Amino acid sequence: MSNIDTIVGLSGGVDSSVAAIRLLEQGERIAGLFMQNWEDDGSGECRAEDDRRDAVAVAAKLGIPIHFRNFAGEYWSGVFEHFLAEYARGRTPNPDILCNREIKFKHFLDAALDLGASRIATGHYARVRERNGRFELLRAVDDSKDQSYFLHQLGQTALSATVFPLGDLHKTQVRAMATQAGLVTADKKDSTGICFIGERDFRTFLAQYLPVREGEMRTPDGTRIGTHQGVFFYTLGQREGLHIGGVRGYAQAPWFVIGKDVPTNTLIVDQLLTTPYLDSHRTRTELAHWIAGKPPASAFRCQAQTRYRQQPDACAVTVRDDGTLDVRFDNPQRAVTPGQSLVLYDGEICLGGAVIESTDAQWPMQWPHAPQPEPLT
Repeated sequence: MSNIDTIVGLSGGVDSSVAAIRLLEQGERIAGLFMQNWEDDGSGECRAEDDRRDAVAVAAKLGIPIHFRNFAGEYWSGVFEHFLAEYARGRTPNPDILCNREIKFKHFLDAALDLGASRIATGHYARVRERNGRFELLRAVDDSKDQSYFLHQLGQTALSATVFPLGDLHKTQVRAMATQAGLVTADKKDSTGICFIGERDFRTFLAQYLPVREGEMRTPDGTRIGTHQGVFFYTLGQREGLHIGGVRGYAQAPWFVIGKDVPTNTLIVDQLLTTPYLDSHRTRTELAHWIAGKPPASAFRCQAQTRYRQQPDACAVTVRDDGTLDVRFDNPQRAVTPGQSLVLYDGEICLGGAVIESTDAQWPMQWPHAPQPEPLT
């Protein structure tokens, strides 16, 4: 394997397929590697075998060798157990971010180096740039597909050994290249949602691991309007799946989740699209990760995203002595959710980020268990 420069993570999708094409066009000596991160649980929703078949077909079409590794055990302990623990706390985690850090840019990278390659490539839409001996993570050219949000936990070691061949392409170009090459993945639908859940109902899946415990749905003033199967099935701002029919005395308008009182297993909902209970001006995070290895300063201004595909907004960041962050937004942010990630940018450069711990979103006075941050200093 010493004659291989780069190992491409072939997932069986169109993006990783075209990543391999681009490297071949550049004269790279490459091989593919298919990662299995989830064992078939008998539900029929695990698409690993279909994806494996497509990855093999792509490798054969391109004339490159392909290797296989099963990281299901590492995924369970490094990603899925954390996913369950966060939901049990009433928070909403993002397993894709942890998967990138713990599996794709750790175990996959180690496997590639063991095979004699010097670096890895994936089909992520992002870019890497080296400046003055340091590596920067940049947004992709295609803003609508940029995935730097999911990659913000990477560090210098991973970025120095990673290439993102699709970073300067638009999705339409990627599909056109796959079609021209005659790949079976050219028209394959992009995967969405959480990989190990697939197309099945989220609550049905989660109920296999967390106890279903019926609780009450109440309005901000405490009026009981229905029941639910457990607060951990819901996230802030959620509208779908509440199953609240016509309620006497209330308008025929959508309901939204505005709070989760975890100790009492109560879901707090409101009807107003402009409900003030979802707006935050500041947030406190857990320990921050910096791509450069350290923050730009102890206090600085930049832009932040609190969810994927959100437009970045200006903010002021204060790095606390324990490495956590206090972030004050210039404009109120909607449904900032504990457990999700706040990712910081300086223009096109991703600085890093952290998991959201709490916000200053208004909490109805009837609910005493509001998770409020300490005042900013």
